[in-house]
Order: sequence, then structure tokens, then C-alpha cells
Amino acid sequence: MPTPQLEARDLHKRFGRPGPAQVHAVRGVSLAIERGRCFGLLGPNGAGKTTTIEMLEGISAPDSGEVLFEGAPLGKLSRQHCGIQFQHTALPDYLTVREVLRFFAGLYESHAPIEELVERCRLSDFLDRDTHLLSGGQRQRVLLAVALVNRPRLLFLDEPTTGLDPQARRNFWELVREIKAAGTTVLLTTHYMEEAYELCDEIAIMDQGRIIAQGSPASLLKAHFDAVAVVLPASDYEIGAGKLSNLLSDLAPVPIREGLLEIQTTSVDRTLRAFIDAGVPLQRIRIREQTLEDLFLALTGKGLRA
Repeated sequence: MPTPQLEARDLHKRFGRPGPAQVHAVRGVSLAIERGRCFGLLGPNGAGKTTTIEMLEGISAPDSGEVLFEGAPLGKLSRQHCGIQFQHTALPDYLTVREVLRFFAGLYESHAPIEELVERCRLSDFLDRDTHLLSGGQRQRVLLAVALVNRPRLLFLDEPTTGLDPQARRNFWELVREIKAAGTTVLLTTHYMEEAYELCDEIAIMDQGRIIAQGSPASLLKAHFDAVAVVLPASDYEIGAGKLSNLLSDLAPVPIREGLLEIQTTSVDRTLRAFIDAGVPLQRIRIREQTLEDLFLALTGKGLRA
């Protein structure tokens, strides 16, 4: 079996002195990321995701367990061949994008030509602009170029599209796809479930310090859901509610937000026939498959996390 690009074995991390107040943030996380894949690590606030990522990046040492890069413990090899785009990174003010790239290139024994980074990350239109004048999308592309300056074999992307508008986010997705197609392994953290579905070959969902589900997005959805959702206005449902209570006695509608109901069904044909027989109008009915967001909420709950 090929050696994974990155492997974690039974990672544990605690914060605080021993006792009731101690936080056991990561509780036995193990994973293996194959070369050339995009792996997504998802989880609600407080799940231990950030702590896990910091251990995988080598920023924080685990209390127990180990992290291997291409079969060897983290060290000089991983530092020279990993790139990181942090969630929050301060770029030096009053330097141009070109100057920033030259500065970071000088930190590595070997680096990509500046021209290659400019072309790959679409930086030519603002290459000589001061970094404090960049838009959000431009800034993220510069940070991606910085993370790629050493031609990494493994790229960490920590919530890279937070705060971007939909157009900038999708443009960034295209860059990530191109990077993966060139053979770079990507480890992505994100709170956007659509982003994880679009980019990741495999995902792991964390909660309370543990991985609670792992697999491809499609396989996880198939394993946890066998129904689709029928969404309609509550006012339309009420038209035939009396008859529907008999025709669909096993399918109770659930309010999902003001004025809308949702029915989970394994037979759309049967459900729509019941609506027709009960005189419910079909013009405003919407049918949708279950999504990663549905799975995320089903596994981790809907309660607000601090």
C-alpha cells in the first residue's frame, strides 16, 4: 500500500492543568491522507478541528500520538514541502504583491518562479499594488500564492474563502482544483458545506474531539440518508391537511422556517400523488436531495456552539 502523504495516529491534546477544568480538545484522532487528494476536515466550533490542524501542520505538538509526513515524523522535510494558508494572515503594509512574493520566496531553499505564481493565482492585474489596497478576493489569491511559493507537496487551506462573495469563492475553487490536478495534496477546513462537497474527495467530520464520520461526500450521504425532502409553503399544505393526515399518516411535515414545511419521503411519486388527491397545489413545491449541511446537522446537532 502506498505511503500516505500525511498520517495522524491516535492524536490527543489537552489544555489546562489536570482536574475538572482541563479541556481534552482532541481525543484519539487518526487519519491518513492519500497523495493528490483533497481531504476536508469539518466540525462545529469547539469540535477540536483547529487544534487538530495545528498538530498536523507542526505548529503544536500532541500530548500523545504522532504525525507523519510521507512516512517520517514532522521536521525539516515537512517544513520545506508543506504550504499553509492560514485563516488569518497579516500581510506587510506598503509592500507590493510582487515584493511580498519575493520576500517569502527567499525563506526557502527552493521556490517557484514568481512568474509562475502570478499566472497560477491570477495576480497580474494587481501585481504592483500595495497589499493594503487589495480586495478580499485578491488578498486570498495572494495568500494562496504565498502558500505555494515553495512548490508544496501538501497544501493546508484553513477556511480560505471565509468572507468572500459567491463569485470570488467560486473563482478560488477553480484555483484549488487546478492545484490538485497538478498533483498537490490539499487539506481543507471550511464551514461551507457546498465548498466541501465541490472540492473534497474525502471528508472527516469532528465533534467533541473525535472523528464521528469519514468517507467521500457521496458515500456518507448514501449511508445516512435514504429519503429526499419535499418543501412547500405551509399555506398550500393547509389546503389539503385533513386528507393528507390520512394519505400520508407516516410522513409528518416539519416547519423549517417561517411559512415553509418539509416532508422527508422515500417515495416522491407517492407523496405527490397524495398532494394531488388532497387538492394541494403543486406550483410552489420544491424537491431537494439531502446535502452535506443536512448530514452535518444530523451528526453534530443544531444547537449554537460558543
